[in-house]
Amino acid sequence: MSEIKRLVWNEVAPQGGKALYGIHHYITTSTDLPHELNHLIFLRVSQINGCAYCIALHTRDLLKTMPIEKVVLVPVWAEVPHLLPEKYRAALAWAEEVMLVSDTHASDEAYAAASTAFAPKDLVDLTITIAAMNAFNRLGSPFRLPVQAKI
Repeated sequence: MSEIKRLVWNEVAPQGGKALYGIHHYITTSTDLPHELNHLIFLRVSQINGCAYCIALHTRDLLKTMPIEKVVLVPVWAEVPHLLPEKYRAALAWAEEVMLVSDTHASDEAYAAASTAFAPKDLVDLTITIAAMNAFNRLGSPFRLPVQAKI
């Protein structure tokens, strides 16, 4: 069975790509969030959304700073709290709350926990990180960006 060739979204709409990559640039250069935490959030959001391209990309990025034993357990991070610092666990919990906002409605309890773990600007930057990765996934998955995996 052959797959229908899909558009390369950022070639078709380069200004849209430029705008979205501008947010990514802000996240990776202008926030106080650790780069490892950004990649952890990029990966978890991509796992929730099921974007193969982004999962492969951000797994590779995270493996540069985090041992494989931790990376493979990201989907079940809450079951292994001893493997990640408290701030990372708080970020993952907030990411899941935000990603499932239609179910969670960003509960007061989750917000209180996240705002305890992060300074106000860091919490906003974390939420921008979650939202931006969600947007990238919403383009990567439907347009089937080719996965850069070695077989």
